[in-house]
Order: sequence, then C-alpha cells, then structure tokens
Amino acid sequence: MKIAIIGDGGWGTALAVHLARKKLKVNLWGAFPDYVKKMERTRNNSKFLPGIVIPMSIKISNDLAVVLKDAKLIVLAVPSQYMRDVVKKINKFNTKNSIFLSVAKGLEYKSNKIMTEVIKEELKGSQVAVLSGPNIAYEVAQGVPSAAVCASVKKHTAVIVQDILTENSFRVYTSSDVKGVELAGAFKNIIAIACGISDGLGFGTNTKSALLTRGLAEITQLGSAMGAKHKTFSGLSGMGDIVTTCMSSRSRNRSLGEQLGQGRTLEGILKKTEMVVEGITTTKIALKLARRYEVNMPITQEVYNVLYKHKKPKAAMESLMQRRKKSEF
Repeated sequence: MKIAIIGDGGWGTALAVHLARKKLKVNLWGAFPDYVKKMERTRNNSKFLPGIVIPMSIKISNDLAVVLKDAKLIVLAVPSQYMRDVVKKINKFNTKNSIFLSVAKGLEYKSNKIMTEVIKEELKGSQVAVLSGPNIAYEVAQGVPSAAVCASVKKHTAVIVQDILTENSFRVYTSSDVKGVELAGAFKNIIAIACGISDGLGFGTNTKSALLTRGLAEITQLGSAMGAKHKTFSGLSGMGDIVTTCMSSRSRNRSLGEQLGQGRTLEGILKKTEMVVEGITTTKIALKLARRYEVNMPITQEVYNVLYKHKKPKAAMESLMQRRKKSEF
C-alpha cells in the first residue's frame, strides 16, 4: 500500500515515521524545495521534529505528481489556513480512488468551515475522514503508546483508516461525528493558550485545572450548538486532546500562552517561530461563532482580549475570577 503525506511539519513527519514502522510505502511532500532537499540529505526535520531519524524507506519530494501517484491514502497535514490552496493543487491529479485524511486542527478563517468541508468542496465526490486526538508529534514518532479517533460520515472509510494507522504503539478508534471531532480538535487550542498564560503568570495546578475544566465546558456548549455530539467532547478529540495540549511542554499553543503570561508580545513571539499556532486564529473564529449561536465563552473572550486587544494577562485572569456568581451546570 502506498501512502502520501502532504505537509512536512512535525505531525506530518511523525505520521510518516509511524507508517514506515508498519513497512508501508510512504511518500512525504514539502512545499519548499530547498528544505525538502535538506531533509532528504540529512534524514532529519530540524525545524519541526528535531532528533527524529526519518527512515530511508520514506521518499521525500517537492513534486506532488511523484508523491500522489497510486496513493491509497492521502494524509493532509497542512495548517488550516493553507488547506484549500493545497487541495486545489491536488485536484489536478487523478485521486478518485484515494481516501483523504485531514489531520489539521483548525477552521478556515473566511468561511469558518471545518477542514473536511473545505476538502469536499474542492474534491467533489471524494472519500474524506479526519484524525484527531491527544497526540504530541514527537511522542508518536518515538513510538510512545498513543491513541486517536478517526471520524467519517461513511463508517467503512473510517474503518479503512483505522486499519492502516493502528499499530502496537498507536490505537485508533472510529466515530461518525465528523463535526464534533474537528471542532473539539480546533477549539481546545484556545484553552491551551489560556493554560499557558496561567503557567507564565506562575499560577499553580488549581488554576490550570479550573481553566481546563471550564474551558472544556464552554467549547462543548459551542460545539453542541453547532450540531456536534455532546459526548464527542468527552472523548479523545475533546477531553483527551485538551489535557495533552494544556499540559505538554511541547504544545505550541500552551507555549505561546506561557510566553504571553511572562510578558512577551504576540508579535515578538511569532517573529521567532516558524510553526503555525492554530489557536490564534481559532480564538477569533470561535468568538464570532459564539455570538452567532448565542453561547457564552468567557475564557475564549479573555484569550481574545490578550491576543488582539493587548489586555494584560493578569487583568484577564482577574476578569475571569470576578465574574458574577452562578451554578456550575
């Protein structure tokens, strides 16, 4: 079986390494020719997954025609803001018998659409699924026991992906709630930024636990209002992912929040990173959706205030603590 990974970021590279362990034929595509050549020569993704050896069996290329040829599974591991443009390029090739698997965790900014909707619009009639869960790329690449969920409107599509990806160190479950899995994976990045801000301010476990719990409650309310299943947010793509992203030192969203809490500016942080921090744009989108669906999201509002209104992180925390008293449920 041949598999194409579109996107040479940390997650795309980690999945390529994981699938190579299963002795599958894997092609990895990157957008920048010079960097692709460097990875091919060094067998290392120094920018996004340093220290992980890329097996020689993985073909790394900047040529979409080469990477996509005869691929049974096409994994779309590009940031959400680039998804539509990349899929449009893929549409030029014959991929009618392929399954497309999105592993991006974000929403399209202009349309507010989830990635599977974007893919279906550009690749009409294609088989589409999404993979999400509590997965730090570095740990998956190392073979640390991990789990994820694959969702598709067609059960057999999700089962095929499950069979391809499941291995002793990587357990994949299936779901039919595509919207829930995608929204949970995107919205949890907002809460990870909030938890990072808490870390940067020097607060403790009590604070982070409260943010994580109440954050999960508000993203669940928004997801449910948008038509997702409530229970999905208690699963791997919801609670599982939010715990990992809020706790891990390797989480780019939590790390961004931590630096904000320490007093650095958003502009200054972004100048020093080549990684896309999905939670920044997702915060703006989520707040717009919250107003549309009349869902109260105080943590998301305060993260937005810090990111876009230059509100001091400590003042944002104080605003959350001083809200009117209410029952938990």
